[in-house]
Amino acid sequence: MPLRELAALTWEEVRDLEPARTVAVFPIGALEAHGPHLPLATDVIIAEAMARAGAERLETLGFGALVLPALAYTPAPFADAFPGTLSLAPATLVALVLDVARALTGQGFAALALANAHLDPAHRGALDEACERARGERLLPIAFPDVTRKPWALRLGDEFRTGACHAGRYEGSIVLALRPELVREEIRRALPANPASLSVAIRDGRRSFAAAGGERAYFGWPADATPEEGRASLTELGAILAESASSILTPERRA
Repeated sequence: MPLRELAALTWEEVRDLEPARTVAVFPIGALEAHGPHLPLATDVIIAEAMARAGAERLETLGFGALVLPALAYTPAPFADAFPGTLSLAPATLVALVLDVARALTGQGFAALALANAHLDPAHRGALDEACERARGERLLPIAFPDVTRKPWALRLGDEFRTGACHAGRYEGSIVLALRPELVREEIRRALPANPASLSVAIRDGRRSFAAAGGERAYFGWPADATPEEGRASLTELGAILAESASSILTPERRA
């Protein structure tokens, strides 16, 4: 069965999906600086691909899946000093995710899975808050596998585990696999490694890329990126999303 995307369907086609047996998959990214070599929409590109891979995996596990349009506007305070970054207030993201969850609950969907590719602490905190408030309102269950935490983080490669993984080998590889025409290749290949760990900087109280050691808004080893690694990372991201979503669903909600 072809992958189903909400924006491409008619209302009658959505009605006939059997929402009670369908997981709505919500790609969430950001518009923020990703070095001098990757586009501002890097996180959106990754989130959309993660959502598609997760939806396909959910289908093979016996669940229906429906991919929602991606969200590109969200808190991004670590990058907001860089031109082009559009950073919103965390409360805006909380309200938006809750409203989407309320609408999906009203239409009887089985669950909501957040395919999140943006790792700013303010953004992740807002998603955590939205999930907690949704539980308090008894809305549909929400799966939010935060890939910065165990066990998920251990599955995304050596660079990711170091915490030096913004616009580096991990993200660069995925964009090379998906949208190579958007990568500034000459710049990427010439960039020196930046092993400064964002996760360590965050624990030390840093609040911006520059303060964390990323004056050009990248961390890691961008010159080492390959499309092959990007495809492998996307397979893992899809599996992570599907495992997280299927764990909150009961057998009767299988398609």
